Amino acid sequence: MSIPPSLPITESKEDGDYIKLCKEYDYLIETIPKGNGWNVKHLYKYNGFWLNPIGIKANLLLHAYFKSHPTDIFLASFMKSGTTWLKALMISTINRHRYNFTDHHLHHHGPQSTFPSIDIEFQSYPITDFMHISAPRLFATHLPRTLLPPSVTSCKFIYICRDPKDVLVSKWFFMNKIRDTDLPPLSFDEAFDLFCQGISDFGPFWEHVLSYWRASLDAPDKILFLKYEEVKEQPEAVVRKLATFMGEPFTAEEDEQRVAENIVNMCSFENLSNLEVNKTGVFNIGIGKVGNREFFRKGKIGDWKNYMTEEMKQRIDGITHEKLKGSGLAFGENA
Repeated sequence: MSIPPSLPITESKEDGDYIKLCKEYDYLIETIPKGNGWNVKHLYKYNGFWLNPIGIKANLLLHAYFKSHPTDIFLASFMKSGTTWLKALMISTINRHRYNFTDHHLHHHGPQSTFPSIDIEFQSYPITDFMHISAPRLFATHLPRTLLPPSVTSCKFIYICRDPKDVLVSKWFFMNKIRDTDLPPLSFDEAFDLFCQGISDFGPFWEHVLSYWRASLDAPDKILFLKYEEVKEQPEAVVRKLATFMGEPFTAEEDEQRVAENIVNMCSFENLSNLEVNKTGVFNIGIGKVGNREFFRKGKIGDWKNYMTEEMKQRIDGITHEKLKGSGLAFGENA
């Protein structure tokens, strides 16, 4: 994908501010550092994090036009950390009184489309105001905490992270699926080196995770911090945490009816990946459409062992140890 041209100008009372935003975007693309991209030619270092050109445009629009509500709930994550699964669990938990398990919303809609991603919704102008969504509104984002508009930091966040080695492997597979056809395939060695340098969409990985980890320590009532590995180990316990955090704790009657267990079973990788909608459906990621099946690869812990040498493991574990040292957060063998 080439660098997008200047944002299109539309006629409205907001044109003046919008034109200024377009000029700021053009200036940034010309002046900020750039590195090799994963699915596009270049990523750009914007306020300490690497974004593709469309991501920078979306962030400018987000800051200028998004109006948050105090009741909004955000699912935040680094790419390929369990977003699809958490979307399914969240939408099923918060709406468990609306849907039954025999003909559920997820039977007809891929998890990625169940609630909007602000990274995608703000890629074009004019902006949807989302006033049609009833409270609490659910949104998703891959943006680090520091790139979000200040107003949204008072909202609730559910953050999920994952061992960076598994993140890297999963991201490499996914980005090659959506890589620009004008570019050669991205080799694993190149992806590994870029990841270790911090050059990947929304990266560096470690700074991304720490931005939410530190915020969760300061305001645990506002940020529910989860690890993918813990969700895999105790999914029902996590569903209960989600319900309580989102203001809809399970009742004694629901416990008798094993509602949390039913949500876990319905949202399992095996069940979701075998639904027809996730075999044949598509999801619009803004730059184009991606088959729902691409969001279901393996969902396993430790798949990195099939792709990394011992030297690679030592390198990435060393970076992780150094970056997270003293934070109280750890992954893999040190967790």
